[in-house]
Amino acid sequence: MSSAERAARQAALAPLGCSLLAACLLLLAGCGSSDEHETGVATATDAGQGRPEVGDGQGGVELTEIGSFDAPLYLTQPEGSGGDLYVVEQGGMIIRVAPDGSAETFLDISDETVADGERGLLSMAFAPDYADSGLFYVDYTDLDGDTRVVEYRAADGEVDESSARQILFVDQPYPNHNGGLVLFGPDGKLYIGLGDGGGKGDPERRGLDLSTLLGKILRIDPRPDGDEPYTIPADNPFADTPGARPEIYSYGLRNPWRFAFDAETGDLSIGDVGQYEQEEIDLVARGEGSGANFGWSAWEGDARYNEDQDPDGAIPPVLTTFHGDGNCSITGGLTVRDTDLESLYGRYVYGDFCAGELRSFPARPDRPASDDVAIGPDAEVERLASFGEAADGTVYAVSLAGPVYRIDPAG
Repeated sequence: MSSAERAARQAALAPLGCSLLAACLLLLAGCGSSDEHETGVATATDAGQGRPEVGDGQGGVELTEIGSFDAPLYLTQPEGSGGDLYVVEQGGMIIRVAPDGSAETFLDISDETVADGERGLLSMAFAPDYADSGLFYVDYTDLDGDTRVVEYRAADGEVDESSARQILFVDQPYPNHNGGLVLFGPDGKLYIGLGDGGGKGDPERRGLDLSTLLGKILRIDPRPDGDEPYTIPADNPFADTPGARPEIYSYGLRNPWRFAFDAETGDLSIGDVGQYEQEEIDLVARGEGSGANFGWSAWEGDARYNEDQDPDGAIPPVLTTFHGDGNCSITGGLTVRDTDLESLYGRYVYGDFCAGELRSFPARPDRPASDDVAIGPDAEVERLASFGEAADGTVYAVSLAGPVYRIDPAG
């Protein structure tokens, strides 16, 4: 996408009736929409194109606390778990929560991780065949401040700690922007989010540099390749590009703290944490994240940032929010596929670590977000760290302050 094309796209992002200055200073993206873009109600065109219908976002929700934990950052659940949920705590513990609410330690690597600020045990991912293989993966900051992705094996619900196998090691130059999410995609590959290495303003210009893993989302097969700890998929976008790291799937990211794949469509969404002014959400159709450039640090959101970085070819965000009104750091969410949450079905839910308000908009890739609304009058989560999704589509919100909530229909 050229600068001219991007400028046209940015114009479409600006709500009608707001001056550009007012939009830059006051507007949370999504408060209005262009004539060219639809509302949150599904249209016949949507159905004709085979895309799922979308809720109107107006039904309201209830936040049901399922437990309180020690600085929780993430929640997930493997297929066939019998209803057990797994909560990742920043200090290095993974807690297994049974359907009756009882909890026990599943894994403890607290003596191997440093936990402060943006560092710690940041996420986990169960292999798609976990029920048979027992394999799962964790992403954490080691005692030297570097990133490690490690494979473990469990049997009969118990982790064999001697099975630990390092998949990936990444040197971190600064103690922030570590990224931290590991997630299996609909293609069965393992995706790993890494920030730009930290420091202010991408000082080493890593975001657009294909020779480094920092500022990227990686895509690997975690199975060994000979003496190598993982395999590079042959269809990775830079697998055969001289000078580029073949693990790279998407680039131009500042800190993709949380990203997700739509359980129904496979579309990729990314909440990329911004610098001083803007936060952004990127949303692309299934497969279009391959080789995608999301702009950092030539762009921060939809505004030019480092003038010495090439602005062309970057995919604009579908939504930006502005610092102010309590916003400080986007918490990327997911597209709701819980059929009990009718008003949110097909909508992307997200929030902000500081503001805490949970919001949603129709999850339609590659177009500016419209109908961006709060999901309920009381839907706020203090220090919102992430969203989680159970195998049946139930959605959870995780607070670094301790509570984990299930998002239920109102009433």
